Amino acid sequence: MDDQFADKDFEMENVDTATLGTGCFWCTEAIFQRLKGVAKVISGYSGGEKPNPTYEEVCNGTTGYAEVCQVLYDPTVLSFDELLKVFWETHDPTTLNRQGNDVGPQYRSVIFYHNAEQKQKAEAYKKELNASGAWPNPVVTSVEPYKNFYSAENYHQNYYNNNPRQMYCQYVIKPKLEKFEKVFKDKMK
Repeated sequence: MDDQFADKDFEMENVDTATLGTGCFWCTEAIFQRLKGVAKVISGYSGGEKPNPTYEEVCNGTTGYAEVCQVLYDPTVLSFDELLKVFWETHDPTTLNRQGNDVGPQYRSVIFYHNAEQKQKAEAYKKELNASGAWPNPVVTSVEPYKNFYSAENYHQNYYNNNPRQMYCQYVIKPKLEKFEKVFKDKMK
């Protein structure tokens, strides 16, 4: 855990894992890195069949993989429910295979659940959001069983923190982070 957003007091025996996709993994990573209780966020690919896919293969949209982040967190500090709240509020879960200008199944809104409790909570939250009318359109987030995860290439890791002046970071990620930091200021590291 060598990045500046790693939780230095994190106890490995308290680790749990969430695998979440909100479109581009650069945005997802930057948000979840800033939450208290998160030890590490790894950008990668989940949901496809081919072992060790490359970014170029996933980008073609035919592999079944989604860009995701694997979030390692301490559930005694940050619950899965709280992770879900951040997940739902930091992207548009009503657009099928799309987030902003990123289009294709690799950018789908998805929760890859690791156990029955995660599945139940994700499905219940989705149902509640749809029933409440929180969004003008139905939530289309996919809730899928976790089957694999492959870490993305090194240049994708810690992307925003390493490239804050890059145009995508300035115009897409930075505004999302500013909104996130206002809404979740009590959950920030």
